[in-house]
Amino acid sequence: MLANTLTTNEVKDAAGTEVEYQRISIAQNQTEFAKIGEPPAYPDRMSIKHSTSGKGVKLRQRSVFRFDITSLSDVDSVTPVVDSGMVILDTAKGAHLTTAQGKAVLARVMSFLASKGASTTILYDCTGYGAESLLNESI
Repeated sequence: MLANTLTTNEVKDAAGTEVEYQRISIAQNQTEFAKIGEPPAYPDRMSIKHSTSGKGVKLRQRSVFRFDITSLSDVDSVTPVVDSGMVILDTAKGAHLTTAQGKAVLARVMSFLASKGASTTILYDCTGYGAESLLNESI
């Protein structure tokens, strides 16, 4: 289980600087965090939700990790806008005895988003191949 306060580099921004969050709600299989010190009119939220469907070897687990950041529009400076980013992990939980396949998929997603080539450095500035592709609509 995550700590109620995330303050020691669990979350970083594009400059690699920590962003601190405080848990604001928890319910069955889901939780939400708010950025510490966020302006009330501009929520900066992180949420995690888990669900399962099916039975036996057809049991699937779907987990969604999401950030929603509200800011002012760069175009008119009065309109609040929300930008969202999320990772969805959908695994065949009933057909696996370990989390190895989920780890394999997630490792590929993370490495493609946050690195280039043989690099072992995490690129928080979103210059990894996958991040650039998402930001620039490139294929």
